Amino acid sequence: MKKTNLTNTEEQQTQKPVKLVPIIIAIFMGSFLSLLNSNTINIALPVLQKEFASDLSVVQWTLTGFMLALGTFAPTAGYFGERFSYKRLYMFALLGMTVASVLCALSWNAPMLIAFRIIQGAFCGIIVPASMTMIFQTIPRHQQSAAMSIWIAASIVAPAIGPSFAGWLIQHGSWKWLFWTNVPLGLLAIVFAFFFIPYYRLKVPKGFDLWGLLTVTAASSLLLITLSQGSGWGWGSASTLICLGSGLLALALFLWREMSIESPLLQLKVFLNRRFTSTLLLLCIVMINFFSGMLLVPVFLQNVQGHSPLDTGIILLPSTLAMAVMSLVVGKLYKVVGPKPLLLVGVLLLIVGNLPLAWLQIDSSSAYTLLWMTIRSIGLALVLMPATTAGMEEISHEYIGHASSIQNWLRNVFVSFGVALFTTLLSSRSADHAAKLTNEDAGPQLAHLSTTMGINDLNILSTLIVVLALPFVFAIPSKRKKERAVDGALSDPVR
Repeated sequence: MKKTNLTNTEEQQTQKPVKLVPIIIAIFMGSFLSLLNSNTINIALPVLQKEFASDLSVVQWTLTGFMLALGTFAPTAGYFGERFSYKRLYMFALLGMTVASVLCALSWNAPMLIAFRIIQGAFCGIIVPASMTMIFQTIPRHQQSAAMSIWIAASIVAPAIGPSFAGWLIQHGSWKWLFWTNVPLGLLAIVFAFFFIPYYRLKVPKGFDLWGLLTVTAASSLLLITLSQGSGWGWGSASTLICLGSGLLALALFLWREMSIESPLLQLKVFLNRRFTSTLLLLCIVMINFFSGMLLVPVFLQNVQGHSPLDTGIILLPSTLAMAVMSLVVGKLYKVVGPKPLLLVGVLLLIVGNLPLAWLQIDSSSAYTLLWMTIRSIGLALVLMPATTAGMEEISHEYIGHASSIQNWLRNVFVSFGVALFTTLLSSRSADHAAKLTNEDAGPQLAHLSTTMGINDLNILSTLIVVLALPFVFAIPSKRKKERAVDGALSDPVR
């Protein structure tokens, strides 16, 4: 079996003890801020609309542009991390996000805010894969599951508290505080990273794959634009079809390019590892379900039952806390039973927790919603950390950055696809139910009834999507082969 070679300096560093808690704090803070920034602006859109006297379709790009940049720049982390080291890349991205936050807070019109949000999204797109890579590079293997549990907790808590946090800041301050709060936390994360994250630099790329960067950027941008704008343009419109076709063509060119050169932007050979591929596909399916719940349940609580964004966040907070706490427990269970039992129980709990949400009524109690969301959240906690860790721990240090970039890139694409799909279907199913209820003389509750019925339809679909994850659980090899390197997988593929 071919073994990845490290430099003498790196071999010495791997033997040095690391200060686990400060490293985790540095990584947690960066990941938390990156994910928080993708979830707080939603609440501010009506405020920004009034502030800048702009249409909603314009200020919406403060979110859309951010997400496009986030997904587009994630694949570049693998190359730049190898070229400059992930510690330096992480600190640079944190600094860029902090500076972009200042510029966002100082913006005096919508175009400026949109431009700076795109810049902020580009840096945030690098932070997440870089932080994941550093966990597997700098933390001893026997502590990686615990570190990943905390990393996953950041990815859970940030989106969950984001709307409530944003609502509180806007209610008691200004939308500008959504960005000012990033500054001290960003600087603190940089300080922790500088002093406590060890410096690692493995194989330096022989050259820069410019065509790979251009094609993956074009593919990511065009596909994400299609998914985010397709419902507005019309899925069968010329604009959507041209954008989709161009994105698929760019993706095909990118894949051909990466498989035909010696030093690609992304090492696609990581897909030869069956455990990595199975867990990645499992994660992508589960992430669609995760974000469908983040879309559908708040819509039900706010648009149907009339709760404010702040109240919605408070109602769902216990399920979020249960998920975060369970993520920490899962790290310990992972060491004892391995990934497969946790993943199986997690997917089954997702199914059990998701299906009752297909029977929501206008007057359903908050306790009913919270109960099933909590069960669903525990299931998510049992899936996210084990699936991420089980796949990533199979990859050699030489390719861990590429695997992290690929994982985050595909997760962003699948999440964007899921949000676009469920948003479009919610509108169409609600309209269909409204037409039927009009004939039945539903009265003043027509809009609420049709929306609830549409949400119920999509919760059934969301449950069926989770069922698709079960085959990938059983496809995961039960035992990890120690010291298996991805480059060795070419001659000894995982079966």
